[in-house]
Amino acid sequence: MTIISFNPLAEQELTEAASRYEEQKPGLGLEFLETVENSVSLLKQYPAAGPKAQGSIRHLILPRFPYHLLYRIVEEGQIRILAVAHHERRPKYWVRRK
Repeated sequence: MTIISFNPLAEQELTEAASRYEEQKPGLGLEFLETVENSVSLLKQYPAAGPKAQGSIRHLILPRFPYHLLYRIVEEGQIRILAVAHHERRPKYWVRRK
């Protein structure tokens, strides 16, 4: 079974994005979180689903929302999500995260 963990800054990005969506429209923040959860479930089944973004870092575009998950396969059965990044955010700000 694949274990997925979030970098603390990625967790913060996730929470902040969900809060912003919830402020825009009640229930939208929950939909965002469900979309992330579904994407994480996909990664558990297919760790290499996202194409490589840089070196060993991969990205998975979220459906419906302008975000993607940046992650690294740490070792067999372990994935680390480095960022929950908006498509418009400055590129590669997450590069030094572990």
